[in-house]
Amino acid sequence: MTSSLQAAMGMVVFAILTLATTPAFAQGAAQSGAQASIKRGEYLSKAAGCLGCHTEEKKGAVAYAGGRGLKTPFGTFYGPNITPHPQTGIGQWTEADFLKALRHGKRPDGANYFPAFPYPSFTGMTDADMRDLWAYLRTLPANAQPSRKHDVGFPYNIRFAVTFWKWLFFTPGPFTPDPKATPAVNRGAYLTTALGHCGECHTPRNFMGGPKRDRFLAGGKGPEGKNIPNLTPARLKKQWGDKELSDFLSTGLTPDGDVPAEAMGEVIRNTTGLLTPADLAAMIAYLRALPEIADEKK
Repeated sequence: MTSSLQAAMGMVVFAILTLATTPAFAQGAAQSGAQASIKRGEYLSKAAGCLGCHTEEKKGAVAYAGGRGLKTPFGTFYGPNITPHPQTGIGQWTEADFLKALRHGKRPDGANYFPAFPYPSFTGMTDADMRDLWAYLRTLPANAQPSRKHDVGFPYNIRFAVTFWKWLFFTPGPFTPDPKATPAVNRGAYLTTALGHCGECHTPRNFMGGPKRDRFLAGGKGPEGKNIPNLTPARLKKQWGDKELSDFLSTGLTPDGDVPAEAMGEVIRNTTGLLTPADLAAMIAYLRALPEIADEKK
């Protein structure tokens, strides 16, 4: 290499390094990173089914402005407004408040959330995913619709009592991959158990509202008293192959042209039908890897 060529290359490297350290370049890189975080957060909001719990079931309802009711044996719980409105939404929250809600089921004032908010599943999310979801929610239009009060009677309306429920049924902390499982199965486990919180509906509960861990994802009575299907291979492998299951979770149509109940239909429209093909395949791989559990005897 000639000395003139070396000198020219040196000038190019110097120019690149100089540009990379300028405030404008740093600002542009930060903005690019922020936009990527928001985009990932939008996808995570779909994978986590946020729309379903935080949007009313009526024509013209404002997305994420709250008001959706969830009937349970303990009363009816209403999803709150999670738009950035400073009074009616989460506009005064910090990122730390948001992470505390998802990870520990705690309000900004330290009080317990009722586990109708599926933080027992969301606690498994990674910090990075929580922050990306937070970044996306901050971009939503602020809406002034007040959150509805839960219709829950004594003693189930005592938030402090949830502390004892947590001792029995809640283990906070991010998802831990299984070292013996494939990357696809671990990704599917994360999507199913943490983000998708499928166990909140598909795992039967005891009289205290705690999940029956020995029947994880094995179906039974759901939160609104309806029968929920068994997702373990004991049921799935007798019904559909991977393609049939993928088509169902993408389109909402069964192999014989039937459609699911409205609750699952909404999950398909807002969540599983919007997953990437790789993520949907990962979920199916995880479901196939579950231990077989027979349907609950009626």
